[in-house]
Amino acid sequence: MDKVAKRAKFEEAWSRIRVELVDHVASEGMPAEAIEWYGKNLDYNVPGGKLNRGMSVVDTAEILKGAPLDDDEYYKAAILGWGVELLQAFFLVSDDIMDSSITRRGQQCWYRTDGVGMIAINDSFMLEGAIYYLLKKHFRGQACYVDLLELFHDITYATEMGQLIDLITAPEDNVDLNKFSLEKHRLIVIYKTAYYSFYLPVALAMHLSGVPATYTIGEQTVEPYKAALSILLPLGEYFQIQDDFLDFSASPEELGKVGTDIVDNKCSWCINTALAVVTAKQRAVLDANYGRKDAAAEERVKQVFEAIGMKDRYAKYEAKVYGRLNQLIGEIPESDEPGTLKRAIFTSFLEKIYKRKK
Repeated sequence: MDKVAKRAKFEEAWSRIRVELVDHVASEGMPAEAIEWYGKNLDYNVPGGKLNRGMSVVDTAEILKGAPLDDDEYYKAAILGWGVELLQAFFLVSDDIMDSSITRRGQQCWYRTDGVGMIAINDSFMLEGAIYYLLKKHFRGQACYVDLLELFHDITYATEMGQLIDLITAPEDNVDLNKFSLEKHRLIVIYKTAYYSFYLPVALAMHLSGVPATYTIGEQTVEPYKAALSILLPLGEYFQIQDDFLDFSASPEELGKVGTDIVDNKCSWCINTALAVVTAKQRAVLDANYGRKDAAAEERVKQVFEAIGMKDRYAKYEAKVYGRLNQLIGEIPESDEPGTLKRAIFTSFLEKIYKRKK
């Protein structure tokens, strides 16, 4: 099945899940206007993204099984995948309010649409709550239920920790590059992005597929969730560093949007890499121009990035991390037995993002 067909099938599952969610709100005796509002909230905020996180649950479950999923298996995996997309929507709706953002996915942010405003805060809570309704309805009688609950809760908490570091390190209205560092960037990326974007989809599929906490291959004891985490967190860090670099280096045509990290005072890999190596004169330029809503100031920052060889530094980083990730993947003991990790889970992730341009 090609990528377009896979997405269409995944979106078809959402149509069914959406009906379940709206019917549940209606069954609680909510008035018609509340039911209609909830449906609009779901339609506006959940299905419009790339869906890579959600579809990764299905892809991973299929790799673990070693065969196509039957209809019931597919729907169960798709529910978990859309749970990840609901979590993403919850994060984005609330993050846009915190950042006073204007647009998201090519349309106005939900809180900025007519008549919504700060009701969007409650709407974000309802997007999160939908996850736990779906888990209870479809998985409560299964052995993996508590693991799924704990995983969603733990990853949500970790992501919120990352958001906290980001918010207090790089507020748009208070530029202070002394707060920045590569270590702060690493923590923000791991906690705010890597856990929920990379580890969560894979771990959900592992629990759904009955992968135990430990198993033995030959004389080796494998701890599959720790092994997955050891690969997926640096993979997620690599993905975000790519994003940061492309925001600086790619044209709007290549990127599909205008890069704004510099003018938005983002604690990105590029600025932190520069801060670690710049001369005193270059540092003064960064202090005077970074995070300013001014195209000329942005260009002066980019000139410093070019002067320190940002593109070469990124190329060296990418080559190094690609080699390291392949080494980690190659070290996973592999077996044909069901319920065991497969290297293909991780190589499929890595090959999707290696040298991507947008």
